[in-house]
Amino acid sequence: MTQQLYCAVLTGDLIKSRQSDTAAVEKTFDILRNAAQQFGSAWNIDVRFTRSRGDGWQIVLTQPGLLLDAALYFVAQLKAGQTKIDTRISIGVGPIDTLGRNDLSDATGPAFFVSGDHLDNMGRNRMMAIAGASIANEQVAIIDLAEWIAKSWTATQAQVVAMYLEGHMTRHQDIAEALGVTRQAVQSRLAGAGLSYFENALYAMRNHDYASDKTT
Repeated sequence: MTQQLYCAVLTGDLIKSRQSDTAAVEKTFDILRNAAQQFGSAWNIDVRFTRSRGDGWQIVLTQPGLLLDAALYFVAQLKAGQTKIDTRISIGVGPIDTLGRNDLSDATGPAFFVSGDHLDNMGRNRMMAIAGASIANEQVAIIDLAEWIAKSWTATQAQVVAMYLEGHMTRHQDIAEALGVTRQAVQSRLAGAGLSYFENALYAMRNHDYASDKTT
């Protein structure tokens, strides 16, 4: 019997896209598309960014432990880009049947169903949600708190958070040199973004057993 592949599927849509002009919407999708490419490159995975339903998008993580990294990274890149358009992100975890041929438009499996269904049921004031195989109250609580913190990021805070999450430059001095600012400025922005408080959460989510059906 072939072992099932467990993945995290992130399904999103733009918030208040219908009240925004076409140029702003397209700029937002350019940022999301580039973010997907950069995140995939940083972690050496193909996230298969796919746009759907006009203002919708989707990626897949064959390493589901990166789901919190990815969600925070997308939020950070949008805030840093200052498009004034945010996105909701529904994270569905579980097995998949197929990743599709060229993109995720014909991908299928429980992880995709859970992700899409929960996006449809998310409140309009929510930014993140998670559900699916092996997801218990602990993982839901982490996502809830992550959303609450990320909502308050400024553009400059989000910029350094995104650079940190890419993993190429974890030293504050390296980020400072890339941005042309002082190391103290980077430290201040990361502290204001609350990044140090994410370390244990990121570790816990990266090392959780997503292939287990146990949710207690």
